[in-house]
This record gives sequence, C-alpha cells and structure tokens, in this order.
Amino acid sequence: MDLKEVMATNLRRIRHGKQLTQEELAHRTGLSMRHIGAIERAEMSATVTVLGQISEALGVEPAELVTKSRSRG
Repeated sequence: MDLKEVMATNLRRIRHGKQLTQEELAHRTGLSMRHIGAIERAEMSATVTVLGQISEALGVEPAELVTKSRSRG
C-alpha cells in the first residue's frame, strides 16, 4: 500500500469517526469537495500544506493521516 492509499484510508476512517461529510470537511479546510474526494480515493496526493489543513480541521496530528495502521490479531 503506497502513502496515497494509506492517507486515503486514514482520512476516510477519521472523517467517518468524527461524523463529517466530505462537504463539511471541505468547508472546514477551504478545499473543494472534489479535492477531498480525490484524496480519499487515492487519485491525488496531498501536499504538505493540504495535509496540515486536513489534520487541523479533523483535530488530529498530521502523522495520524500518513501512518500505516498495524494489523491486530
């Protein structure tokens, strides 16, 4: 899994956990809903600036968005 896919998975999981729609997250970040969707689908890489905007809007550290989760078992 590449970093784009890791971020896509984490972003979707965290956003859903905070019960936010893509539209609400887009509004909080100042990004377009299309941009948020493309990052969540791993079609687009987020710049460091965008990573910061998203992490701030979600109230998480940027590392949470780019750290591959470990399998539990």
